[in-house]
Amino acid sequence: MKDSYKLIIGGREAESSKTQKVFDKYTNEAIAEIFVAGPTETDRALSCAADARRVMADLPVHRRAEIIRKVAGILEEKKEELAIMISREAGKPLRYSRAEVERCIENIEYISEEAKRIHGETMPIDAGKSGEGRVGHYERHPIGVVAAVTPFNFPLNLAAHKVAPAIAAGCPVILKPATATPLSGIELIKAFLEAGLPQEAISVLPGPGSEVGEMLIRDDRVSKISFTGSREVGEHIIRNAGLKRVTLELGSNSAVVIDEDVEDMDYAVKRCVLGAFYNQGQVCISVQRIYVHQSRYAEFMDKFAAGTQRLKIGNPLDQDTDIGPMIAASEADRVQDWVKEAVTQGAQVVCGGNREENIYHPTILINTKPEMKVVKEEIFGPVAVVEKVSSFEEGITKCDQSQYGLQAGIFTSNISRALTAIKRINVGGILINDFPSYRIDHMPYGGNKNSGMGREGAKFAIEEMTTLRMVIFNMNK
Repeated sequence: MKDSYKLIIGGREAESSKTQKVFDKYTNEAIAEIFVAGPTETDRALSCAADARRVMADLPVHRRAEIIRKVAGILEEKKEELAIMISREAGKPLRYSRAEVERCIENIEYISEEAKRIHGETMPIDAGKSGEGRVGHYERHPIGVVAAVTPFNFPLNLAAHKVAPAIAAGCPVILKPATATPLSGIELIKAFLEAGLPQEAISVLPGPGSEVGEMLIRDDRVSKISFTGSREVGEHIIRNAGLKRVTLELGSNSAVVIDEDVEDMDYAVKRCVLGAFYNQGQVCISVQRIYVHQSRYAEFMDKFAAGTQRLKIGNPLDQDTDIGPMIAASEADRVQDWVKEAVTQGAQVVCGGNREENIYHPTILINTKPEMKVVKEEIFGPVAVVEKVSSFEEGITKCDQSQYGLQAGIFTSNISRALTAIKRINVGGILINDFPSYRIDHMPYGGNKNSGMGREGAKFAIEEMTTLRMVIFNMNK
């Protein structure tokens, strides 16, 4: 075992009475030991954050931007080390881990720029009769303490999506990373401290959701919760958070529609293979459902199956690995059970459907039914369902027949059909001639229906972490 990681409470390293090992998800080797937070440590972090509200609100905007920009530089200097860390703690193939680090650096740079563009607007108070002799404007002010709860699948960049906007907005922040992948988040917080952030303004608390997460949700010292994870936990947060502002980035069973007039089928297939199976399908906007026009179904299936079977399975640290282990054996068990259940209900396995320890092979299913778990629930694993449709209208209807509404992808050469899909499919983002797994980090990102509420992405995340304050001057006195 290589490293030991302490908690960071109010910018200072701290120990607790409990420790936990972090494992390489491929070799099952212990790669680090972390101290685990409990109620005592969480309370201390909350007290530090509450005391830091004025310090952060008074921190000049140019200093906030400078600190955030310095973080990007610090991460740039250690990006290969971070990529290897992500691959080991999350099981993500190295080239995708490298891409995550690059995205994170770019994302933080976006946020440093947006920190300088937090502003209000003047309003014509005398547009109303009683407003004569008055002038007014509104301003944006920090909302207060932000609790950031992040998942395992993008342990660095999704933490940056919450922590950096909080700092930009002038808010103290407490990060609770996933217990399976805490190391990247700890390194991110260390980078903020190295960059000169006031110590008391930041903490990182690896620990069980039943203790740390529950306290953050319920404690009145927290003003804002930003959570990425499952629908079930998101619903629990909403029921117990009181009047806190909440942003929820939850699950999806994202769909792609392949129209009959697609000109570049090879490109559509390539994007669907990548979208369905990168990071072992453990992505909230992974391609799970594919609806193909019947006139192109055979062509698509031949190419999609061939592309899937070419994926290399193995050690995430190998340069050419496409598929590594899932985050835990229990998750591989669940995916295996769902596929077996679908097969007993009439689904057919085109390829995959087998497993080696924590690695579940990329799997394509056909002849599925809407009520099957592999269709209606978020599988969060390397499984794609492909079905034929008789028309574009049927395709977009089936795409929208979901409890989720995060993103959707439409491949078509017909602008009228594209516009129809944009209007009809109730999702947070729709990608024309691309897969739903595309995200650029400064765009407004979030879902409708059971996929969550609120939006992330530089400017939009910062706005969610501020409050509007109306100011009116009575010039009559």
